[in-house]
Amino acid sequence: MDAPTWLWGLFSGALLLMLALDLHSHRDGRANSRRAAITWSLVWIGLGLAFAVPVWLSFGARPAQDYLAAWLIEKSLSIDNLFVFLLIFRALKIPYGAQRAVLTWGILGALLFRLVFVVIGSAALARFEWVAYLFGGILLFGAYKALREDPDAADETPILAWLERRFRVSAELDGQRFFTRVGGELQATRLLLAVLALELTDIVFAVDSVPAALSVASDPFVVYSSNAFAIMGLRSLYVVLAGVLNSFRYLHYGLAGVLGFAGLKMLLLRVVHTPPLVSVGIIVLIISASVLPSLKDSEK
Repeated sequence: MDAPTWLWGLFSGALLLMLALDLHSHRDGRANSRRAAITWSLVWIGLGLAFAVPVWLSFGARPAQDYLAAWLIEKSLSIDNLFVFLLIFRALKIPYGAQRAVLTWGILGALLFRLVFVVIGSAALARFEWVAYLFGGILLFGAYKALREDPDAADETPILAWLERRFRVSAELDGQRFFTRVGGELQATRLLLAVLALELTDIVFAVDSVPAALSVASDPFVVYSSNAFAIMGLRSLYVVLAGVLNSFRYLHYGLAGVLGFAGLKMLLLRVVHTPPLVSVGIIVLIISASVLPSLKDSEK
């Protein structure tokens, strides 16, 4: 399927307009409260779900269902990104007021990298049959890693450690600047390290999330638009969940289940055809089975 020009225009226009409104409402730290973050999270979720309508009008019911399944997978897996964001901010001691700016740059970069991954991944799947088995293996390995995660263990950020060895980093922040002069020497600030760490982290996560989305939707436009709308709500979702992320003790089991389901779906792509709405139901069931017990335990 080739997305018509009007659909690309609608997608780009909606994304840019909502991003501009989001940035404008949060300029100079305004509307940075948890209540505002909840509102914006709901707005982005609503927009992401609503975009299934123009996909349905353009492509039909099944691609619209594929879109919803891909959006749900990306939204679920993106919660794992939030844990890493929290670790990076804590390790670099990024103040709360500067975190949204870092997240903005990180998410804008993620949109570009995801586009590259989606185009390359979908083209490879269309041309080489064995790529489906490669992606399936990557997803099953990702599921195995997620299953073995220990939420009580001290988390490390190897990407951040790698960056710190390669940059001269100033001990002090300098407003919103990425570079500052210390004794006449130009040094990176911790904000630059945070942005780079977020970008590299997203590239690593894209290795799992893009093949997972491609396991339920094959059209590049459907996959990328669903990824984009899921990613764009991460800034607000981070503010909403930052204080309770550690309460999701069993979430890694749910993420392992989603990756495992996507991996098996990719491996059996030529044999078993799972209807999109069935995929959506399975993903919702897997995530609910990990989130609800986590919330129940946190109340004890």
